[in-house]
Amino acid sequence: MKRLASLLLITILALPAAAQAAKGGRYDQQIQKQASAELAKRDKFQAVTTSVEDGIVTLNGEVELYIDKVDAEKRVRKVPQVDGVRNHIRVASNVHDEVLREKLANKLRYDRAGYGITFNNLTLAVQDGIVTIAGKVRDYPDRDSAVAIVETTPGVKDLIDEIDVAPVSNTDDELRIRLARAVYGHSALQKYALDPQSPIRIVVENGNVELHGFVLSQLDKQLALSQARSVPGAFSVKDSLMVASETVR
Repeated sequence: MKRLASLLLITILALPAAAQAAKGGRYDQQIQKQASAELAKRDKFQAVTTSVEDGIVTLNGEVELYIDKVDAEKRVRKVPQVDGVRNHIRVASNVHDEVLREKLANKLRYDRAGYGITFNNLTLAVQDGIVTIAGKVRDYPDRDSAVAIVETTPGVKDLIDEIDVAPVSNTDDELRIRLARAVYGHSALQKYALDPQSPIRIVVENGNVELHGFVLSQLDKQLALSQARSVPGAFSVKDSLMVASETVR
């Protein structure tokens, strides 16, 4: 009796899966036709092929940019009855890792100039064309802008997004302004305010402050830290500043 009950349970549990497989298979031909038609609307997908099994679409082929690979998957996911997408598309363009990293670093360094880049700090790593971007930014537009730069740069094969977006806080926003005025407003540090890349980055989260970036001397570093620590509302100030003359390249 116990064995019979177990067999009945296994059979019952298997029924939904079997029904789902039958449902997916029923629409496979229709899905493939619509997915192929959707990709055919753009010349950039002319080397991309599709195959479908039980409602799961597999994409193969090549595109020029990583953003094209992402776009192809987004378009196919919108096709009715699609249960999932396996994206095996390759990015055709090749750039040496060090060259690619330098190119991305130069773009990201000035990204969002005039929109508060002083309050963002990003790190970058590239291995075999796979880019890992991390760090902390003030809001989602800053994060999205950085990701878009990586996605549209030739040579990027894949993207790992580890960017931390600070929680929304009027208190932190007010503290950011006070910190920027204290640091960049000091007479000995005003030279850094003239640089559009904002060499001294001020990261704030829940009242805790981190200073990142490069300064020209130990004196400038100590001045920046002292100014930040003098600002009311800063619970702690973490020193991650580097002195350019002491950095080994």
